[in-house]
Amino acid sequence: MAKFELKLPKMGESVAEATVTNWLKEIGDTIEADEAVLEIATDKVDSEVPSEVDGVLVERLFEADDVVQVGQTIAIIETDGDLGSNGVDLAETEVQENTADTPAPEVVAAVEERVAEAKASTQPVIENKGERFYSPLVRNIASEEGITQNELDAVPGTGKDGRVTKNDILSYLKSRTSTPAATTPAVEAARPEKPVSVSKPVVPVSVNGEDEIIEMTRMGKLIAHHMIESTQTSAHVQSFVECDVTKIWNWRNKVKDGFEKREGEKLTFTPIFMEAVAKALREFPMMNISVDGDKIIKRRNINLGMAAALADGNLIVPVIKNADQLNLVGMSKAVNDLANRARNGQLKPDEIQGGTYTVTNVGTFGSVMGTPIINQPQVGILALGAIRKVPAVIETSEGDFIGIRYKMFLSHSYDHRVVNGALGGQFVKAVADYLEAWDVNREV
Repeated sequence: MAKFELKLPKMGESVAEATVTNWLKEIGDTIEADEAVLEIATDKVDSEVPSEVDGVLVERLFEADDVVQVGQTIAIIETDGDLGSNGVDLAETEVQENTADTPAPEVVAAVEERVAEAKASTQPVIENKGERFYSPLVRNIASEEGITQNELDAVPGTGKDGRVTKNDILSYLKSRTSTPAATTPAVEAARPEKPVSVSKPVVPVSVNGEDEIIEMTRMGKLIAHHMIESTQTSAHVQSFVECDVTKIWNWRNKVKDGFEKREGEKLTFTPIFMEAVAKALREFPMMNISVDGDKIIKRRNINLGMAAALADGNLIVPVIKNADQLNLVGMSKAVNDLANRARNGQLKPDEIQGGTYTVTNVGTFGSVMGTPIINQPQVGILALGAIRKVPAVIETSEGDFIGIRYKMFLSHSYDHRVVNGALGGQFVKAVADYLEAWDVNREV
């Protein structure tokens, strides 16, 4: 008999850790190769971890809500025969620690018990009050660091059902201990007076018996955090352009049936707009950048994020890699494929990573225009408004007249730290120019 170490696989660029959300197998269960053992979640997408071998699950090294680093051993699977280089025979050797910074569970438990016994008489007593649950590890850390019950109750939790995890309390302790020590009165007296920043207290929301309380989903919490972080990071500014898409409207109506019959794909407006955005990014490469502190990273590839609405109301942004290298057929297939798999929860972590600019279609919901929040660490996002049939002045060589045209608004949000109004306005105007100059005789 041999024992195989099931490790957290690499899940894409910049993904270093994941949270265990649910175990699909219990200890003692038989597992087949490629069968899912547990579910995990990153800050981008949910996924499953399959087994690489046939065997029996004999040990789970992490529980739900625990954070696991890429490459760490999650579970031990007992198999028949020699595993070679893919596994390790643990019959004669002890299981090594997952990383130098992560002690074995037995050591953690022993330390927690000794700390609790040594400080029970002097440290604050932490209890599970109401609906909020604290794990023994969190309670012991709080007691050891002198955190009171009220102080712990105010720590925001990122775990399931708002539970405070080990990372939450360690982050809180880091910010708590990084506060500068009070200076002496003599030094303070020598300094000029300046306004004192006072954090605004959290006002509890009044709830009566007729109200319904709905717990935010894990993804909803992550999106909320991401949006707040973006508005606090980037100086958001917007530019708006009205675009005449009559040529595109008529051209699409002419070719869409033949396109679907030939390619087996629907031809929507989205890939047409994406093609125009990719062209504009080639023309204005300083919109295809990221900010890292006081440095600007000019991206070589044009990877377009496409905001997609999920059935539960949340959003996800799959990425079309090297979008400027795709023709309209390739763009249509990429858009349709990512949109379908996003709705079915089948996206891979790599497919929502590496975006350099994002497009969102607010017109899908009937909105004429919008002011979207930038998807960090990008510096711009374009909102596509609803296409409307409106009366417009048409200029001709024989004079001006009023006609019916199909028009839409393009709303461009950009980071004013690095993108000035001229660049932001010129970029969105270039997108509109590409769309208005559409070739009605174009073959697809």
